[in-house]
Amino acid sequence: MTLLALVRHGETDWNLHGRLQGSSDIPLNSTGRAQAREAVYELEGHTWDLLVSSPLSRASETADIIGSHLGIERSATYPDLAERHFGEAEGFTDYDAYSHWPDGLYPGLEPRATLIERGVRAVDEIAETYPESSVIAVAHGGIIRAILGAIRGVPSPRILNAGVSTLVRDETGWTVRTINGIPARRYH
Repeated sequence: MTLLALVRHGETDWNLHGRLQGSSDIPLNSTGRAQAREAVYELEGHTWDLLVSSPLSRASETADIIGSHLGIERSATYPDLAERHFGEAEGFTDYDAYSHWPDGLYPGLEPRATLIERGVRAVDEIAETYPESSVIAVAHGGIIRAILGAIRGVPSPRILNAGVSTLVRDETGWTVRTINGIPARRYH
């Protein structure tokens, strides 16, 4: 069995101001660094074998903060764990993006199906590369939500900054245990 903790990165200034970040490489702010330290409380009751992340700095820095408290180093980055690319809408607030593209079809927007496909591919690759391991993977709200939704077959709630969601993979496939630290069965 592989245990995977998907952790969303801590807050950035663009999160704070409601801007679409997507694949833009926006760093953590001081609140985000504190949130990363707080995520440790949810993770520290377990022994973790590996720590990996998205290549974007807000995720890799969150991972490094978590790792420094848990005594493990980040060993890999997975490009497939990067956030959804929002094309020309990156940097816009939701309101501004809506005023330019009310249909939500931003020029250059990564299709949702592609996001889901690469997210599931990433967690499958982690489980196949590190079978029988406990892995922390720090990523982004949109990709985590896509992964959880694909596994559960129903939409998942918003993923909180530094929220920890856990899933396991055994011979029957993936099962989501928690979302934002709350048992998944509570979400319908």
